[in-house]
Amino acid sequence: MDNLKIFIVEDDEWYGEILEYHLSLNPDYEVYKYTNGKALVENLYRNPSVVTLDYSLPDMQCEAVMKRIKKFNPEIPIIIISGQENVSTAVNLLKEGAYDYITKDDDTKDRVWNTIKNIQENLKLKTELSNLREEISNKYEFSNSIKGNSKAIQRVFNLMEKAAKTNITVSITGETGTGKELVAKAIHYNSKLQAKPLVTVNVAAIPNELIESELFGHEKGAFTGANTRRIGKFEEANKGTIFLDEIGEMDISMQAKLLRVLQEKEVTRIGGNNTVKLDVRVIVATHRNLSEEVQKGNFREDLYYRLLGLPIELPPLRERGNDMLHLAKYFSDEFCKENGMPKMPLSATGQEKLMKYAWPGNVRELKAVVELAAVMANGDHIEADDIRFNSSRGMSDLLLEETTLKDYTDKIIYHFLDKYDNNVLLVARKLDIGKSTIYRMLKRA
Repeated sequence: MDNLKIFIVEDDEWYGEILEYHLSLNPDYEVYKYTNGKALVENLYRNPSVVTLDYSLPDMQCEAVMKRIKKFNPEIPIIIISGQENVSTAVNLLKEGAYDYITKDDDTKDRVWNTIKNIQENLKLKTELSNLREEISNKYEFSNSIKGNSKAIQRVFNLMEKAAKTNITVSITGETGTGKELVAKAIHYNSKLQAKPLVTVNVAAIPNELIESELFGHEKGAFTGANTRRIGKFEEANKGTIFLDEIGEMDISMQAKLLRVLQEKEVTRIGGNNTVKLDVRVIVATHRNLSEEVQKGNFREDLYYRLLGLPIELPPLRERGNDMLHLAKYFSDEFCKENGMPKMPLSATGQEKLMKYAWPGNVRELKAVVELAAVMANGDHIEADDIRFNSSRGMSDLLLEETTLKDYTDKIIYHFLDKYDNNVLLVARKLDIGKSTIYRMLKRA
């Protein structure tokens, strides 16, 4: 943070010099002294960080000087220093936007010092917050938060941009590990609500008997154990966004209560009588097909249509082509950077092995596999032998991808080769096939 630029406006030159000397003791302060309002106004272009303003100036009324300062920059803190203690005057000036009102006495310079120190701390916090918001905004820029160039992911980017331009409800669907929470965050941080709260609730992680209190809050004494009032997640998200992850796991009775809150745009805490008005953007996500859940009677049809809004379906990794290799490189580079390791590129055989896998755990699984491979690698590249898959899950999800019988056969053989460390004889015996079949497949590859 740059030095704090302090303007002292004081017609009593002796008193002004005392303040100037006292404040200049801090090496972080740049202090400028003026003896009248006109001189201050003419120097506002220097962009003061804070102004101490004498209430009684020879050429301009204090209120008029304040208005000129506020017109130039309403964020500049103004400390009024007055020779008289007048409560009504002080109250009026504070209402007009003065930061503080200090009367002249033996303690004035110390009070001014402490007030400016507080202002400096507040400005520092504002700067840090502004930098944090910019960092978050950059982090969740669409192309930064979700990597990929495939047509499937470009369609997702297009829908995300449309979602960010309005406050329409967004429903995100996709298999586990496809990045639904990242999409929700990117939409929020690229919308006009980016400076407002984003509150995330994982519905599946909250027991049914607690979710109403979690979402809507409760009053003290509402039930056994309610020792204090609790604000619910919807109130926390007021004026911002609430992200309800795994909404398909919500109990049917709770769905009715959620529907009412969404329709009425208000919430009543458990055990309370007063309603709290809500202005909340809603984003939901689920790995389930909610339309099918409606048909099965597991999800309310009216709530389904209330939440549908702008639907965004995230493609599984196996349908994103070379995006998988771009993501693998990104995860490897990031992991090596975080751990002080040299970059670990994927060898040709490593890339081939990744491309042949079905990725039932999608991007989340890819990240875990690549990071482990970077640790296991002995050379300066990630080789095929360094890559290990969750074999049990890989086989159970083999049929997620519709393909030819020949491709299924190859995937099964590759799976067992990986499982048994490329022992062709053992795999041939396990699958009851000739070893020549395996060698022919490897030769084709």
